[in-house]
Order: sequence, then C-alpha cells, then structure tokens
Amino acid sequence: MFSARKIIHLDAEFQMHRGGCLPAVDLAYETWGKLSPERDNGVLLFTGLSPSAHAASSAEDQSPGWWEEMVGPGRPIDTRRYFVVCVNSLGSCFGSTGPASVNPATGRRWGLEFPVLSIEDIATAGYEVVKALGVLRLHSVVGASMGGMSALAFCTLYPKASDGIVTISSAARAEPFAIALRSLQREIIRSDPKWNNGDYDPEDPPIQGMQLARKLGMVSYRSAEEWAMRFGRERTGAEHDPGDSFGIDFEVEAYLEAHANKFTGGFDPNCYLYLSRAMDLFDVGEHSGCVATELGKSTVSRALVVGAESDFLFPIHQQEDLAECLEHPDREVDFVSLPSIQGHDSFLVDMDRFRPVIAGFYDRS
Repeated sequence: MFSARKIIHLDAEFQMHRGGCLPAVDLAYETWGKLSPERDNGVLLFTGLSPSAHAASSAEDQSPGWWEEMVGPGRPIDTRRYFVVCVNSLGSCFGSTGPASVNPATGRRWGLEFPVLSIEDIATAGYEVVKALGVLRLHSVVGASMGGMSALAFCTLYPKASDGIVTISSAARAEPFAIALRSLQREIIRSDPKWNNGDYDPEDPPIQGMQLARKLGMVSYRSAEEWAMRFGRERTGAEHDPGDSFGIDFEVEAYLEAHANKFTGGFDPNCYLYLSRAMDLFDVGEHSGCVATELGKSTVSRALVVGAESDFLFPIHQQEDLAECLEHPDREVDFVSLPSIQGHDSFLVDMDRFRPVIAGFYDRS
C-alpha cells in the first residue's frame, strides 16, 4: 500500500511569527476530490496536535484516516463536491518540517534550536500549501482543537482567503486550566533523564516521560461521566509483576496504559513540546486586545462553532464566547452545543452527533 502523502518544498526563508526563520520548509499534505474549474471548492482541514495529514482513506492509501467518517464521498465533507486538503502542521513529525527535522546548517536534528512555533506559523504553512495547489479562494477552513485555533489564525492572517470557517471544540485563546495541564505534560517529558535537554537519541527517546504525558492528556480528553459508564470499578484480573505492589488493578488504568504505549514511539517528544506550547501562546486578540475586532476583519460569510458539553479542556462557554465574537452584520454564525459525554475527544468518536451538524453546514452551501 502506498502513502497518499505529498510534500511541498518551499525554498525561500520561512519567517516565524514570534521571531527567527527557517531556511526552507517541507509541508506534508493529502488531498481528496478535485479542484473545480473556478478553483473555489477547496476545503482546508487543519489537524489537532498529534494527527498526520491522513484524515481519510483514498485510492493511494486505503488505511482509515483519523476523521474517516467525516471526509469522503457521500460523507459530511463530501469529496464529490469539494477539494479537501489536509496539512500536517508545521512543527509536527509526519513529513512537515519541525524540531525532529534536520537543520541544513548543522546536519543535525533541529531539536531546541528550532525557532519558537506559533499557531500563526501553522496557519501560514497551510496557506502556502493551498496557494501552491492553485486554490483561488477556499469554500471553508475547518479545524478541531488545535486545528480550530489554526483555522481562526488563518482567517485573521488571510481575511479574504475563505468564504467559511468551522471550528470544533476549540477557542480563541487557551484558558489557565488548559495551560496548566499542558504545562505539566511538558514538564513530565522534560523531567525524563533521556530527554537530555532535547538532545536525545531518536532510537532511545524519553519513553517514560511521553507515556506519562499521554496518560495525563487522555484524562483531559475524556469525561468522568463516560468513564463511569464505560469502566465503572471493573478490575483487570491480571496478576502484578513480582515486586510491583502498585501495578494495574483497574480497567481504566489498563486503558490509559494501552493508549500511552500506542502513542509513544509514534510521536517525537520535541515536536510535542513545541506544538503544545504553541497552543498556550495563541490568542486571537493579542494585537488589538479584542477577539471580536480581529475576527471582524475576515470576510467569511458563514461560520459554524461546535462544542461538546462534557469538554472541560475547551469548555462549552468558550465555544459560546467564540460564536459571539464571530458575529458580524455580513456573516451567518451558527453555534451548536452537543450533549456528547466523550469530552474533548467527542469530535473523533461521537460521529452520530457530529456528522449531522457538519453535514448541515455543507448541505446549506
């Protein structure tokens, strides 16, 4: 099976939003559907922190994507109508330039010499991809979680580039609670001796730090209500290893362990640190002090803001605030609050609720 991932290489210096530059960048992306003769049916999809550009299966790569039930023929983002482009975030480790990439000036991995990464840099990278693909004006830009932040940054940096925006379980800025959680995750990774101030052996990375950070992340991505229904106080029934008095007893512990093991080794620790901090630094209203003022500069005519009531990482009141700030005389804004119990991860798993909402936005186009 072949990968559908493609690479756009930019030879010119890439100026970073918070200072510094990259001498050149590679940007990984995948596409589905065909660009219309008018070049106006493009949908740009930004990812959350950890996914690659493989949002859905294709003839080139038939493996399921991370948003398989949302993107494709006959699905809410219908690739028979739209030319969908998903970009692996700048700073990530799935083909796009990031801290795990080789610095051409030194011949070594960038590591902590990589410039400070911002959500604005990710948005700019997305713009460069769709521009290179010949899209004249996007039908819409879409993102969930960190991807929603990237979509907002895109519409403020390029106010005439898209007709619509869809943000899901996202926000115009991170709240202290979310910053605290991510800060602790980063500290856990950096506390692992193998992290070695970012200069670790790629073949022997700080596995334990990444596992613990992922477990804390999973706790913040789901809800207590879901876990009570799903796991209760079920025991695993497994014997502890000799000498281990505090091994896994409960099914919920086994669940966290499985997710930590699955994630570890597949994502670069420094990339995780950079992307995590970019989320904390992001603030739509940073320059004028007003989110509504900044979002009012965009010419998007339609906006959809969706949130899950059980999400405490990006709580529903942040979605309401964002929808209010998007209000504009020349803009149709819809806010949808869903009673999903899967917390922040609801947009990935509660497809029965999320599919109709996204489909409705595109059906009305």
